[in-house]
Amino acid sequence: MRSTADVVIVGGGCMGASVAFHLATRGVRNVVLVEREAMLGTGSTGRNAGGVRHQFSNEANIRLSIESIGVLERFEQEVGTAVDFHQDGYLFLLSSPESVEAFRRNVALQRSCGIDVQWLGPDDAVRLAPGLDARGVTGATFCGRDGIADPNGVTMGFAKAAQARGVEIVRETEVVAIDAPGGRVAAVRTSRGPIATAIVVNAAGPHANAIGRLAGADVPVAPYRRHIFIAQDFTRPVPPNRIMVIDFDTTFYFHREGGGVLFGMGDPEEPAGFDTTVRWDFLPEVIEVAIRRLPALEDASISHAWAGLYEMSPDANPLIGPVPGVEGFFAINGFSGHGFQHSPAAGRILADLITGRDPQFDVTPFAPGRFAAGVSGGEHYVV
Repeated sequence: MRSTADVVIVGGGCMGASVAFHLATRGVRNVVLVEREAMLGTGSTGRNAGGVRHQFSNEANIRLSIESIGVLERFEQEVGTAVDFHQDGYLFLLSSPESVEAFRRNVALQRSCGIDVQWLGPDDAVRLAPGLDARGVTGATFCGRDGIADPNGVTMGFAKAAQARGVEIVRETEVVAIDAPGGRVAAVRTSRGPIATAIVVNAAGPHANAIGRLAGADVPVAPYRRHIFIAQDFTRPVPPNRIMVIDFDTTFYFHREGGGVLFGMGDPEEPAGFDTTVRWDFLPEVIEVAIRRLPALEDASISHAWAGLYEMSPDANPLIGPVPGVEGFFAINGFSGHGFQHSPAAGRILADLITGRDPQFDVTPFAPGRFAAGVSGGEHYVV
């Protein structure tokens, strides 16, 4: 392991790998990426549903999606690795007047950004997703360029391309301290020894707050468990494509995954914490909602399940940029369930900020110090 580096990145998920790649393409190659686990992308990156969408309520997130989805569409040409990316679309189902009103505003915003989002009726939704029960649905939105991508493939693609350009990736290594005398980063101490550096990138996902504390910085990110279940053996119709269907008012969602169906739903009573064991007692609550929208799940079998962590910020928008109070300490955290899909653009933007380039992106909504003035705005499409 190198004893000095221009930049040390803490965390080897999709964000850390993207930052490493984009720094290397900008000529910053004396970079060390430190990952605690034996493999990259085993935390939140490896436990998500792989969804990628343009349909957000916040313009900054829409613009992150425009850039990120463009990169995913050209990933092999730009990064050098082919990845699975199926653009069968996202279908949001709306059942309350309040949701319809909010989505009308947000679809207007999305269209103003150049996104082709369609308004649909219940019958149209069923045609797109055969097997769906649209009773009670009063409106729906659909974007055909949304889809499902492979988190591991994207992470490893960025990581391998970064390594080929000189970045060192160190696994099974824990960051135990960050030296920042006088409020300026000087070194990272790891379980394998120290690395002298003037710049640290906090890409630690749900552990971002703890890494921030090591540097004496406030990174307001908290972890929340989310469950994913896989069902198989259907006797009733399920969609033949990989369309992502989201029942917005309940947060229940599903899409095809191989021969099965991947589905999940948020639990509003879930407390913050790092527990990733599967709460099987939560499954009946999910199924009760699920069979109303996809009746095939009623007599299907659950083949396996897992839980991952959302890294939530106070306003559900990410933190991207320098953290106030500690010079040389940068955050790329708090993506609140949409980190994987925004990692291509977010990593590029942070690499530009670190190297002093104009990112050609208004990062004000993502400024790490914005919460000092209180929470406002943010993202409302958190599933």
